Amino acid sequence: MINDIEKILYSEEELREIAQKLGARISEDYKDKNLLLVSILKGSVVFMADLMRAITVPCKIDFMCVSSYGSGSESSGVVKIVKDLDINLKGYDVLIVEDILDSGRTLNYVKSILLGRNPSSIKICTLLDKPERRVVDLKADYFGMNVPDEFVVGYGLDFDEKYRNLPFIGILKREVYSE
Repeated sequence: MINDIEKILYSEEELREIAQKLGARISEDYKDKNLLLVSILKGSVVFMADLMRAITVPCKIDFMCVSSYGSGSESSGVVKIVKDLDINLKGYDVLIVEDILDSGRTLNYVKSILLGRNPSSIKICTLLDKPERRVVDLKADYFGMNVPDEFVVGYGLDFDEKYRNLPFIGILKREVYSE
């Protein structure tokens, strides 16, 4: 797997620091709220684990799995819910936790669905933001780092279900995903 990485963008230590900083901000902002973290599977699971350990206020968690990629490297633009939430959102301050905000289609869709379930509030936290790829008007309320318009993997991010277990985030060599 390591041989497929062109360049490491963020080390394990840098990712830990990002989660800690975001966790501190979220803890302050949600100290008097009924926080529910909603992890968008599968990519955000590693970030979610680190982020929730960095949050110092009570919170609940739930998981939602949506798909818009299939096995390719470009979003299909069609979003489908694979696994829905188990918790009724009424009365919760929902924070959607995502690995990367790219085109924005998926998160825009998820946010609109969840807004219809009457949470007290809803915001977005993403580890990585790729604003130059945005095709919908959507911004994260919390984000860790901007990333270049490259195919990034590791720390939960994948290509065809591989590379999620890398402890860092790196740029995947073009020949790996263009074959």
